[in-house]
Amino acid sequence: MKEVWKEPCILSPSLICLDMCNLEEQVHILEKSGIKMLHVDILDGHFSPSMPLGLDTVRQLRAKTSLQFDCHVMVTEQDYFVDELLDIGVEQITFHAETQPHIDGMLNRIHARGVRTGIALKPSTPLSVLDYVLEKCDTVLLMLINPGYAFVKGEKQVAYAEQKIRDLRNRINEQNLNTKIEVDGRISPQNIVEYGKTDVDIFVTGSTCIDRADMENSLKKLSELRRSVIGGE
Repeated sequence: MKEVWKEPCILSPSLICLDMCNLEEQVHILEKSGIKMLHVDILDGHFSPSMPLGLDTVRQLRAKTSLQFDCHVMVTEQDYFVDELLDIGVEQITFHAETQPHIDGMLNRIHARGVRTGIALKPSTPLSVLDYVLEKCDTVLLMLINPGYAFVKGEKQVAYAEQKIRDLRNRINEQNLNTKIEVDGRISPQNIVEYGKTDVDIFVTGSTCIDRADMENSLKKLSELRRSVIGGE
């Protein structure tokens, strides 16, 4: 299962977009559909003004699935949440540069536990934050909408999303790094078509791509789209 991190155009369905009353069932539908990764947003209701998902729910779910847990820590005080996720046994933790005073130290700390890690950036945070630490990042997660505002009617991906993605890809290529680019926020099938071949490695897919009332069919269409993008692999 860990080989998924080497695959192109990875789909990482968002846990908080699933049916919270039937999580185990829906996660098993993901598995049967060939999905290998689950995007787990960890919220504190402060950094991101959204309803948090309890860590105990993540812990219980970890015991019920072999999916790779791709965790996005959107909190003001990170230490407690990072320690808990490391104890739970997740595969990747991306944390926000905007609330981490010791970025290099946190990258080292998570890597020391054998877990993939990287930095998440809000839409307006410049890529210059990555200077000196990009080579330590397994993944850089670019938020294409403001965190916690997915529920706001009319909230769209920022107009400069494409430019930021391309600029980050150029940085990674120029330094000859294996760092993955992950995008999150109103990800659409069109985004996968536009960026999935050469620019973006991981797509966080939510309600714009997956209909939780008809998950099997929507996941089938999503998988077919992915195959068309990567050339039928």
